[in-house]
Amino acid sequence: MTSFQSKTIPVFGYDILRDYLIPTILGKHEKEVLYWAGKDLARKFPCTDTQLIISFFQDAGWGFLTLDKEEKDGCTFLLTNDIDLLKIEERSFRLEAGFIAQQIQGIKGCLTECHDEKREKQHQVLFTVKWDKKETIE
Repeated sequence: MTSFQSKTIPVFGYDILRDYLIPTILGKHEKEVLYWAGKDLARKFPCTDTQLIISFFQDAGWGFLTLDKEEKDGCTFLLTNDIDLLKIEERSFRLEAGFIAQQIQGIKGCLTECHDEKREKQHQVLFTVKWDKKETIE
């Protein structure tokens, strides 16, 4: 990821792709495809711990991810960013949810799912991650 850190992309260009082009191409299947695309992206950029996932979010310009709570069978993350950059009311966060699910699945070694919940008044997205230690992944 370090080779990408010195390069930037205008926010307008990112917004065009994320908020207009992708939804147009994917149509009603946008949320499902973005979730699986996030999982695929995580396989291409594997993170070996939670701190690397947090760093990836910042490097990718997705926002500021923090680990809110961890329990025996799950955890929660909060995503925040500048209101104009997060665009919580306009954007799906299934890409990020899929990315988190796959990363945690790789770290924990068991089947993992992630659900996103927009908290518009707080300008944050809550990601609830659950894993099943009975369903191990090779």
